[in-house]
Order: sequence, then C-alpha cells, then structure tokens
Amino acid sequence: MSGALYRGLFDDAALFPPGNAPMGGALPGHRAHRAGPRAEYVGPFLVSDARVGELRAVLAREEEGHGPLTVAVTVPGGAEGVAPAVAAVRADPALRLAGVEAAAEPGAAADVAARLDEHLPEGAEGFVEVSRRGDVRADLRALADTGHNAKFRTGGLTPEAHPDEEELAGFLHAAVELGVPFKCTAGLHHAVRHTTGEGFEQHGFLNVLLATAALLDGASPRDAAFVLADRDGPRLAALAAELTDAEAERVRGRFRSFGTCSVTEPLEDLVVLGALPASRTR
Repeated sequence: MSGALYRGLFDDAALFPPGNAPMGGALPGHRAHRAGPRAEYVGPFLVSDARVGELRAVLAREEEGHGPLTVAVTVPGGAEGVAPAVAAVRADPALRLAGVEAAAEPGAAADVAARLDEHLPEGAEGFVEVSRRGDVRADLRALADTGHNAKFRTGGLTPEAHPDEEELAGFLHAAVELGVPFKCTAGLHHAVRHTTGEGFEQHGFLNVLLATAALLDGASPRDAAFVLADRDGPRLAALAAELTDAEAERVRGRFRSFGTCSVTEPLEDLVVLGALPASRTR
C-alpha cells in the first residue's frame, strides 16, 4: 500500500493543548511542514475563533512570498459563533478557509449543522462536535444526510477526557452505520494504543483507522473495541499495509483526519513501524 491511508490525516493543532505552542512558533512550524517532504500528510492549520485576530496580526508581519494559509477554525461556543468565525477568516486574503469545527450541546447537532449551512462558503467543510455527555447516536443521526461531518473528542488533560475502547467503538460503529464522516480531536498522539506517563489510556490513530476499516467490512462494535485495544504496533502496521489503495480511500472517506499538537511525532511513529519510509514519503 502507498501512503494513501495517511494522506492529509494530520491536522496541525500546534496551538492547542497539550502543546500550546505560541502563534509565533506554530505558524512557521506549519509553513515548514507544508514545504517539507511530508507535506502530503499534513492537513490545515487549526486555530480557535478566539485567536483568528492574533493569527491575522502575525500573518501581516510575515515576509512576502507565502501563499494564503489554509486554516480550519474551531468554534467551541457552538452555533452562535459560526458566522463571526467565518467572517473573520474571509475578511483576510492571507487566509483560506478549509473548514469550521463547531461544538454542539447534547441534542443540538442539527441546529449547528443548519448554521453551518447558512454561513460556510463553497469549498469549506463543516464539522459538528458531538458531545460525549449526550445521546451520541441520536446526534449522529441528526447529521446524516446534512453533508457535514462529525467530530469526536478522544482525549484531553484528565483521565475522564479519554473515552474507553467500548465508548469509542460505539461512536465509530454509529458513524459508519449512519454514513457520517468524522474526525477526531485530542488524545491521538501516537500510532498505537498506549498508557502515558500520567496514567492516561490513549488511543492510537492506527487503531482507529483499522477499527474503521473493520466496521466498514461489517464488524461489530465489540470487534472494533478489540482492535482499539490492540497494543501490538508491528502487527497493526502490517494489517494497515495489507489495505489496498481503494480500501484506504474508503476508510479515509469516513475517518477524515485528526488534530495533533505535533505533526512530527505521529509521522515518526509510522517510520519506526515501517509504515512510512524514513528518507522519502512516497
């Protein structure tokens, strides 16, 4: 298999926890990723709506020669924040809006989707973050056939912020069954399931890719949970390598991307596992 499974998988969330890079460091770092040999694997620069003004100020001080910066804006405040976030990005020709990721309270996914319908420009994608506190399946059902994607939180700064295998498998199963593409946010720092030094049980993005592939082939939520729990990195990498390009594209049609505060670390994980070459990317 080529790198089709990983192309555009890693959205650059350097500004967000736990990395919390300063804007003056995160922006040149992203430019370097986009100009480097692994550019095809890197998604848009993620910025919260509260920091778009700061980003625009830094861009205004950049030297000439850069093209528009492709960004996706997170809107934690939900539906009411969508219009101002879109307007702030579109007001600056140095920015190109790739997507808006707006949070929804339990039961409010349809309302957020409707607001995205009103304000998203052509070519920008909408993501609705469904709340783990609500009926996730019902919220996903509300997103089906809207043309928008779901977003699911897979980690954070506390143990409780990390869904266990069964909870994540339930989300993945519902999203696949209902035909709702999705992205993940937070917690997918490495390729393979692991326990952090703080004792957090963190999912691996390779596990999520393979669990999605299994569900697309008819696996049960229980089967998907077993895949999510697997800590055998070489075995997981070998299974991923067996996917054809068509199968990889099918998986990525559902699991669109995830935000990572370090683009380098997950890519290096794939190099160590033999999933990507060290000296080249194709």
